Amino acid sequence: MKIDLNADMGESYGRWTLGDDPALMPYLTSANIACGLHGGDPHVMRKTVALALAHGVGVGAHVAFPDLIGFGRRRLAATPEEIQDYVIYQAGAIRAFAEAAGGRLQHVKPHGALYTTIVDSAEHAQALAEGVAQLGPDVILLMPPEVGAAAAQAGVPFVPEGYVDLDYDAGGKLILERVKQLRDPKEMGERAVRLVREHRVRTIEGGELELRVESICVHGDAPNAPQIAAAIREALQAAETELAPLSELRTAASARG
Repeated sequence: MKIDLNADMGESYGRWTLGDDPALMPYLTSANIACGLHGGDPHVMRKTVALALAHGVGVGAHVAFPDLIGFGRRRLAATPEEIQDYVIYQAGAIRAFAEAAGGRLQHVKPHGALYTTIVDSAEHAQALAEGVAQLGPDVILLMPPEVGAAAAQAGVPFVPEGYVDLDYDAGGKLILERVKQLRDPKEMGERAVRLVREHRVRTIEGGELELRVESICVHGDAPNAPQIAAAIREALQAAETELAPLSELRTAASARG
């Protein structure tokens, strides 16, 4: 059994720092790197890409609405065509930094309000998938399972992801936090093992939600994100689950036919 462990990275810019990327990166297998529209700047992008490659972590573009002051958490009335342009523009920037450093663009994952817009709208999900398709046949889309149909229609490699450091409601929607809570790393590790082995998570109402994923996301802006990632990695390895980047998961899936 293999699972990817990803996190949102490189969201600092200028003199403002968010998260502890150097401490978090060693525990990951894939990194979603901010592209400058909700966080990040060219210097942070370059350094974060280099940090990922130094640790053998897959490089991804963390694409967002152009909303730096709102950290990409405000919905914009964007057309499907505009969303495609946002995706290609931002992913192209991360790809350039990755290739300049001897790496490649592994995947694309939307951020914040763009993420929830795509989950809620089949039209926008299709626009996203078609935008990723234009980046080449090897670029993977990382999103919740419900976006898988749009990816399949566009012919885009897809990996479904889930969360253990955020809560779900009974309808399967994530309960987003404006400021990340301090969570118990041991509990996060236990949640991760249960998600991978039993494909289930608890909801805030106290029920159970079935969730089949191949990647788990850790929020890089959580107060103790490195400790959470370390606990998740340790718990998964103890449960005989191998951690691998998204590209390796897709290669293995292709080999199985």
